[in-house]
Amino acid sequence: MTDKPHHVRTIADIARLAGVSPGTVSRALSGSTLVRETTRNQIIELAHEHGFTPNATARNLRMQRTGTIGVVVPLGHDVRQHISDPFFMQMIGQLADRLTERGYDLFLSRVVPSHPNWLSKIVDSGRVDGVIIIGQSDQFAVLDEVAARYRPMVVWGANNIGRTHCTVGSDNFLGGQIATRHLIERGCQRIAFFGNPVGPEIVHRLDGCRAALQEAGITEPLEIVPTLMAPETTHPMILDWLDRQQTPPDGIVAASDVIAMCALRALSDRGLRVPADVKLMGYDDLALAAQTMPPLSTIHQDIGEGAGHLVDLLFRRIAGEDAPSVVLNPSLVVRAST
Repeated sequence: MTDKPHHVRTIADIARLAGVSPGTVSRALSGSTLVRETTRNQIIELAHEHGFTPNATARNLRMQRTGTIGVVVPLGHDVRQHISDPFFMQMIGQLADRLTERGYDLFLSRVVPSHPNWLSKIVDSGRVDGVIIIGQSDQFAVLDEVAARYRPMVVWGANNIGRTHCTVGSDNFLGGQIATRHLIERGCQRIAFFGNPVGPEIVHRLDGCRAALQEAGITEPLEIVPTLMAPETTHPMILDWLDRQQTPPDGIVAASDVIAMCALRALSDRGLRVPADVKLMGYDDLALAAQTMPPLSTIHQDIGEGAGHLVDLLFRRIAGEDAPSVVLNPSLVVRAST
């Protein structure tokens, strides 16, 4: 084996030792089959022997890629929500695992939109090869405007008719319908919906709830409590609402498991038993939903499967394919809260 030189810093140094061109070294170290296997193995062995690691930044510049995917959480209507929200943490963890498996880094950004160009600044920055948006919030028009000119972008959210951006998400209308049907089957007649119907996902869940009430012939008015997602604001809001009710509901459809957990605490604070006095449904089927007391009945949307589709569609769009939106089927998970 060649004596180890004092300085092996570049691909050119490895090329000189191997007696080949720098281009051949670059292709061999990237695993290209265009280089003969014996030559490729010799180059890789030399690189290992001399502790040489290719400069990923320089390679990415040559290939006109950054090796980074932007994961963006826009908070247009609920600015107090945090990245530490259990849904975001579960989704981001799934995305990070899948992007790492593909050799990509994740650039995470929580955005409180103050100007319509917030997304344009991200996609035009040159810092990412594509963008995954978690949630549509009240930014539907902004997402559509950018999607019309920027293809490597996929959004977790509702698959609205007429939208331009590519989406992955569950059938939120069906999920709201399933949750409400379950409460009705359990004998509930005075049902309340906890969630702020601003973002498309929550609007669809509310519409599904209304449809289930209508098909069951229930004439009691549906109470809508526009709770936000942050527990520090949601819990006191529910307490205040309960204090103003002459007769509490006998069933609650919460637009998320986090809201349902806040409702569970508030109901207990007011001496109302779940499920004896009030039956309670969540939405998402987060890992925490099975750990409450009592454990939450909820609507399961497969976050792991959703993350897989988000990453797959994004890389297909980066490659120039016409990747369509994906709608996941929600399902009922029955636990002790109903």
